Amino acid sequence: MQRKQKLSVAKSALIAGVIPVLVYAYSHGPDPGNCGVPGENGTCAQTGCHVGTVNSGQGNVAVTFSNMQTYAPGVTQHLKVTISDPATTQQAWGFQLTARSSTNTQAQAGSFTPSDGNTQVLCTSLTLNGQVAGGAQGCPSFAPLGYIEHTLAGVQKTLGQKGSATYEFDWTPPASSTGNITIYLAGNAGLPAQPFMPGGSHIYTNTYTLTPSAAPLAAPAIDPALGVQNQTTGPNTPGQPVSPGSLVAIYGTNFAPANTLATTIPLPATLASVSVTIGGIAAPMVGIAHGLTIGGKTVDQINAIVPWKVMAGMAPVVVTSNNVASSTVTVPIAATDPGIFYIATDSGGVNRPLVYNNTDNTFAYPSGIFGTNLPNTRPVSVANDVLVIWSTGLGPVTVTPPDGAPATDNKGNFVESDTTLQPMVLVGGRQANVVFSGLTQYPSIYQINVKLDPSTPTGNAVPIQIQFADGTPTTDQLKIAVTN
Repeated sequence: MQRKQKLSVAKSALIAGVIPVLVYAYSHGPDPGNCGVPGENGTCAQTGCHVGTVNSGQGNVAVTFSNMQTYAPGVTQHLKVTISDPATTQQAWGFQLTARSSTNTQAQAGSFTPSDGNTQVLCTSLTLNGQVAGGAQGCPSFAPLGYIEHTLAGVQKTLGQKGSATYEFDWTPPASSTGNITIYLAGNAGLPAQPFMPGGSHIYTNTYTLTPSAAPLAAPAIDPALGVQNQTTGPNTPGQPVSPGSLVAIYGTNFAPANTLATTIPLPATLASVSVTIGGIAAPMVGIAHGLTIGGKTVDQINAIVPWKVMAGMAPVVVTSNNVASSTVTVPIAATDPGIFYIATDSGGVNRPLVYNNTDNTFAYPSGIFGTNLPNTRPVSVANDVLVIWSTGLGPVTVTPPDGAPATDNKGNFVESDTTLQPMVLVGGRQANVVFSGLTQYPSIYQINVKLDPSTPTGNAVPIQIQFADGTPTTDQLKIAVTN
């Protein structure tokens, strides 16, 4: 079978979403290394960023910690930085803060996450050379030192305030105890007439030492009702089988304190000190979502891949977080568990799947249904188009790749890997002609190419389903637009 697969760069980014792209930092705010860490740049007053006094005014800069001056490994805290100065002339406010091991000032301690647009995270190398934006996943290995500071929007919001200004953000300590942690902080009370220019600044510094708390870690627990499900159809199919090589969602509590996402392919077996085994085999992990509300309950969600060698039958599933293992639950394993990826629900309440026209990569939805948010849409033509469906759970393939990786040859080149079982695709209840079924270049994401039956119903909400012989078809709630 021959496959055509030409995705635009924009669509690849939308679909894959696995590897976050580092971008250059905002133009406003101090460079990394200006919050008083020994051996770094001191403060902005010492590097020409601002001109003024350091710790000689009548004000100060302080941090309010949600857990006093202690931390629980991996447990996120909400921090508030307040810059104060009684001088009525000081009405422009900014700051920079970082966290380091108390025994090694070059050892970053945890990561920062802005809680609004008033703060930003910058990362730099150990030599303070260059900078990139950071976030909840921390800083990259080539720029491991992380700082959080004000943004242009933050300065503009606080501009003109007298007496003080406050910035808020989240800090997630390292997943395991690293001993005492030192918080380094510099704040700037500037003149309102020139908030972004040197001159007249009152700069203050402060440090805090945080000690690890002795509180025991709560054990992770897989939710007995939601359990383990096909990622594309959950959380609507608890208790249904999943298959080797398929993407699954695992629901439960105490998995991780914050969202995290895999940044490498092959996918890792551990994310943020969290790992999963299915059938006793380490499962590649795509990401973890923390604190979702599903069915009236708050849960964490792990997206992982069922290892290819998991045997049919009932497989044990265990989640381990910070070396604490959950109780075992079992999930039925079958040869296939098809599911079509969902993109969004349109303004008319119709659920739209990841299905597009192969000739021009337009999504097979009514034209303009999502406006500028997703402009490339048009109905699939029964007469002229080949339809491409992205799915998971289509079962064994001719070239079985390593877990969490695409199928490649011995030189690392992507190779075609067809499904050994032929799926049936129904569009409006009419069986389409499958011209290709196999893996894409993304781990455990399958692609089916079909030509519609001439008698396929037309309309803006035609259901599309996948089914295997003697199996149950996927939901009829995912719908596309079809025209002659």
